[in-house]
Amino acid sequence: MRYFFTRLLILIFFFGTLIFAGLWLSSPSANTAIARARLHALQHHINFPGPEVGRRFSDALVATEDHRFYSPLDPGLDPFAILRVIYGKLIGLPDQGGSTIEQQLAKMLYPSTDHDFIGTLEQIIVGVKLYVTYPRSEILSLYAETAYYGSGYYGLKSASWGYFRKSPKQLNWVEAATLAGVVNAPTIFDPRNHPAASLRRELHVISRLVAVGDLTRGQARLAIGEPLGLQPDK
Repeated sequence: MRYFFTRLLILIFFFGTLIFAGLWLSSPSANTAIARARLHALQHHINFPGPEVGRRFSDALVATEDHRFYSPLDPGLDPFAILRVIYGKLIGLPDQGGSTIEQQLAKMLYPSTDHDFIGTLEQIIVGVKLYVTYPRSEILSLYAETAYYGSGYYGLKSASWGYFRKSPKQLNWVEAATLAGVVNAPTIFDPRNHPAASLRRELHVISRLVAVGDLTRGQARLAIGEPLGLQPDK
């Protein structure tokens, strides 16, 4: 029985390697990411490249969406999240989320026409390619300028000025947490149209900043007390 399981594991590893190699060769090149981001910006009438991503926003985004983003042991994919997504695809569940920032960026820049198992695997491979091609700062910048933030705002600069009349570097913690939280579900967490849901999401982002050590509990309490300078829609 032990011999049988050993051979089974070898076969699984062998065929898994073949599938990975095939998808690596057939999936799009990550070298086109900047050109795709520029085209995306042109389509949505925003500037590219955008302004520097502020520290508060980047900390809030990483803490909430991919807390291992800066870890040298993070190869741009989360095996447990991948298994969860694949399982959901196989049994017909909606997108289970939980993917890395690279995988989310791949989904935005390289939308797949195949919404099946293979399409999901291809986007995972492209996420790994983005990880090995670009530095962390550039991946964050590409993500920030490609994401949708609700209320018709594409790109961090557009959302920051649209919601708060501020540049991204001027955002306080609650404003940064609001924008970092809204990208997960822009319709549900839109701070203008769904303020209660947006507030719950903002508090979750602040709690994640505490969990990863970016804020102490005392700093978090002070941050929550900062004004959310939400401006009326123009």
